Amino acid sequence: MKTQSIAVLSITLILSALAQGKGDWQELFNGKDLKGWHVLNGEAEYRVENGTIVGVTKMNTPNTFLATEKDYGNFILEIDFKLDADFNSGIQIRSLSHTNYNNGRVHGYQVEVDPSPRAWTGGIYDEARRGWLYNLECNPEGKKAFKRHEWNRFRVEAIDSHIRVWLNDTPTVDLVDDMTPKGFIALQVHGIKNESQAGHTVRWRRIRIMTEDVKSEMSPITDRIPQISYLTNRLTKREQREGWKLLWDGRTTTGWRGARLDHFPEKGWAIRDGLLMVEKSGGGESAHGGDIVTTRQYRNFELELDFKLTRGANSGIKYFVDTELNQGKGSSIGCEYQILDDKVHPDAKAGAGGNRTLASVYDLIKADASYYAPNESSKKRVNRYGWNRAKVVVRGKHVEHYLNGIKVIDYERATQTWRALVSRSKYAVWPNFGEREEGHILLQDHGDEVSFKNIKIKELE
Repeated sequence: MKTQSIAVLSITLILSALAQGKGDWQELFNGKDLKGWHVLNGEAEYRVENGTIVGVTKMNTPNTFLATEKDYGNFILEIDFKLDADFNSGIQIRSLSHTNYNNGRVHGYQVEVDPSPRAWTGGIYDEARRGWLYNLECNPEGKKAFKRHEWNRFRVEAIDSHIRVWLNDTPTVDLVDDMTPKGFIALQVHGIKNESQAGHTVRWRRIRIMTEDVKSEMSPITDRIPQISYLTNRLTKREQREGWKLLWDGRTTTGWRGARLDHFPEKGWAIRDGLLMVEKSGGGESAHGGDIVTTRQYRNFELELDFKLTRGANSGIKYFVDTELNQGKGSSIGCEYQILDDKVHPDAKAGAGGNRTLASVYDLIKADASYYAPNESSKKRVNRYGWNRAKVVVRGKHVEHYLNGIKVIDYERATQTWRALVSRSKYAVWPNFGEREEGHILLQDHGDEVSFKNIKIKELE
């Protein structure tokens, strides 16, 4: 019997070692106390019960974080978590807390725990900094992976600029971002708004990390879910493989010209520190440097770029532009993805029913995130004076607009409905407006300072 027991134990140890892989896993939580961790920002309670870290919600305190004393760069992290009620939480990775940043507020990447109907658990939120980097509207299968009021398990692989997340073995995130290469790991108890939410718990257990030889232990690279990149004016290997091209190289004017010129404007635009900028000149439409357009025309495509507004600014991204039209004052003619400070610029209240607001098809169709993502908490998620991401997808007559990862527009060109909309707009004077099969892509000079970067395109069949 003794020999049999030893054999069984040996097999168990071998299987356990195989399950853990070749790497050297370290336990981040000893199961007995909070040694190696400390509390930041808020006053919510953290305690240890039965080998589990327990966080307890508390009124009148901001988000509270239990952070590791060590910082981590490249790593593979695995952790179990469980909520006893439907409230928000998260796990910070590569995060920071400095006195010179918002009085020490914790900021950095957060692996979201979101039991709300929008179901973004496993997405990446940039806490106290840029907001959502990877929500799960692009990953329907990932939205199904969370188990309410049960134990769930995250696996996070942060290797160089590549961050990937799995929730209960389902991939939820494929993110490329190089803003923060190293920082602490922290467990969040979210601030609450009313007394009925007080006293609820979030629990964590089986917390382990691998920091050595992580590339040999990383999960296979797949294209199962979309990859989202925030590398500045650079393409990832996957983007290159998928056919993406930079429309702007981040340094020169190559590939662009003035809408009414055969060269790039000599004034009104600037290139600084990897940004393509419209310079402030008084708010006039194409009255200073003028609009710029791609030297090529495009037919079916996926266009993506990041833009940053200044207070009260107005600009736009146009597509299917015909630079031979409108040789007089004003902008060149094409369908427009509106860029606007909705809260300040008066154009947001002009037009009809909000069809001149940010991300709308200017003067034609209002952008409405709540229609396409009805469980979202905001009609339109905007980083008002920070960076925002615009995307336009064109497949023949079908066009979609996205703002910060959420679809806000979906329409068909050259239909009876489209022509009725055009007939009531400022474009009624242009025959067959918006019905061209191909055209230039345009960035608008509307006399306000606006910055652009990460301008890229993928041509579609």
